[in-house]
Amino acid sequence: MSGLKLFHTTNGGVTEVVPRLADAEADVQSLVEANMEALLGVRILATEYNTGPVHGGRIDSLGIDENGAPVVVEFKRGTDAGVIHQGLFYLSWLMDHRSEYQHLVRDRLGVTAAAQVLWSAPRLICVAGDFTRYDVHAVREHRRSIDLVRYRYFGSDHFGLETVASVTGHSAEAKRVRRRVAGASSVRHQGGAMAELAAAVDEVLVGLGDGVARVQRKQYRAYQRLRNFACLIPPQQTKVLVYLKADPTEVDLAPGFTRDVTGLGHHGTGDLEVQLRTERDLQRAQDLFRLSYAAA
Repeated sequence: MSGLKLFHTTNGGVTEVVPRLADAEADVQSLVEANMEALLGVRILATEYNTGPVHGGRIDSLGIDENGAPVVVEFKRGTDAGVIHQGLFYLSWLMDHRSEYQHLVRDRLGVTAAAQVLWSAPRLICVAGDFTRYDVHAVREHRRSIDLVRYRYFGSDHFGLETVASVTGHSAEAKRVRRRVAGASSVRHQGGAMAELAAAVDEVLVGLGDGVARVQRKQYRAYQRLRNFACLIPPQQTKVLVYLKADPTEVDLAPGFTRDVTGLGHHGTGDLEVQLRTERDLQRAQDLFRLSYAAA
């Protein structure tokens, strides 16, 4: 169980808000599904999705994340040793029924979204009351991207999520991404100052904490915990652009360095644009990187 404690502060002191589980699995599923984009960074496509007579199952939630990756979400009220295996079973079904999933995306989100599904990075998110150390070890042995997320209710109007484990899959595309990053030192010399700066940004973003996943798209590279917290655009001739999930209204914007791009079209996700031209800019930006990481 999580060691996090929540207290209500008053003039006379503090009172602990005791955490509790949902009365029924359906309660936590309904709450998360109604707010899935805000809570998990996933757009919901279907709930209790029937996998047909051969598999004979129902996927709790089927969705698509910010980068276009397919997502299976499974819920359990408490601790259930079968949730990971059940989720992997449905993820395997999904990979064998790509056209069915793309038709679902097309019907819900349109032709463009369906054409851009990122099949190299499918994800399983398990939301449960708790997980054992054996669960955490098990996900590290799989070749898929799996997030274990613990939930708790606090009182009558607070709900918390905590990432217990987050593992990046070992698909062929993920391996190609790692090879590109591993070759960053040579790119630094071949691509000039901005390529070198972009490689340094990559190192800083990955180093913010355990379980940071890179998701490579043609137009950007996303850095993800449960949700994206940063998107790095391929370096331009004179600058490197990074988009963050930090709230621009809570940042002292500096012309030529930070910009509020809320409502403006751009590649990647995030409303705060950071423009980097020098190593000094990168040092200056690290508090913003940490702010965005903490919010993801």
